[in-house]
Amino acid sequence: MSLPAADAVASPRDFAAVRALAAADMARVDALIRARLASDVVLINQIAEHIIGGGGKRLRPMLHVLAARAAGYEGAQHVQLAAVIEFIHTATLLHDDVVDASDLRRGRKTANALWGNAASVLVGDFLYSRSFQLMVELDRMRVMRILADTTNAIAEGEVLQLLNIGNPDTDEAAYLRVIERKTAVLFAAATELGAVLGGLPEAQAQALRRYGMELGYAFQIADDLLDYVSDAQTLGKNIGDDLAEGKPTLPLIYALETARADEAAALRRAIESGGLESLDRIVAAIRDSGALQRTRARAQQHADAACAALAAIPPSPWREALATLAGYAVERTS
Repeated sequence: MSLPAADAVASPRDFAAVRALAAADMARVDALIRARLASDVVLINQIAEHIIGGGGKRLRPMLHVLAARAAGYEGAQHVQLAAVIEFIHTATLLHDDVVDASDLRRGRKTANALWGNAASVLVGDFLYSRSFQLMVELDRMRVMRILADTTNAIAEGEVLQLLNIGNPDTDEAAYLRVIERKTAVLFAAATELGAVLGGLPEAQAQALRRYGMELGYAFQIADDLLDYVSDAQTLGKNIGDDLAEGKPTLPLIYALETARADEAAALRRAIESGGLESLDRIVAAIRDSGALQRTRARAQQHADAACAALAAIPPSPWREALATLAGYAVERTS
């Protein structure tokens, strides 16, 4: 399928327009995802369909599609790679929910809440292995190396986060190491692989990777901000869930730096115990400390850096869509 002429495609200015621009490609991605989810093990089909069909935005595979198009790619392999990226992401969600003992995601019961931890972990493993089957079919060593390194980094991020849980002395650098591996590396792989498919020069490929990495930082920091300013209806999880799990995310880290001694002591106890007994007081302390504004500003810095990286990529509606996503990452409410 050939690319539309640049002057025949309007530059997308909001998330809905970005989705519309990618819609034709994403329809093919969704069809491939469902086709390759199939297994003769019924429980695998049930759990995989529950989480894949859970109404997510498909942001990571869409990033890959947009990056490939921005790189001038006109083939079909981006569809398969987008499916690989979604399978990897979905596997991490299944494992995350077990580790976090979560019972709600995107406003729906998690797989582990419905089928148990063992089934969720094993189906996550199935999705990882299915993703590697798909990438091997492409028979491109650089593609396989990028994705193998990415999945390894994600696993490291999970372990790093586990080490930080309940630790009120976690600092910003330690937090950033976690979200780099847990979130940003998959964004970076998605965009770099688009450049690889498009055959861009190495400097431009690295610019697209840098865009993805910065976007991943912005997205996760904004997501952690939403845990203190949103609610279950809009975010799909309950306010204070990160605190309940003892996760010292950036709003808490910033609040601890500036809070009064009594408030800081309460914040430290909340992180250590993972309890929500004083949730209203804790949230008020975070908001009063200015931590939410600092967190949003930090997310915006990364979004701005993502946009700056796109300067190395030739202008097109696809590049404009990537820039729009950087703004969306910070401004979204869910």
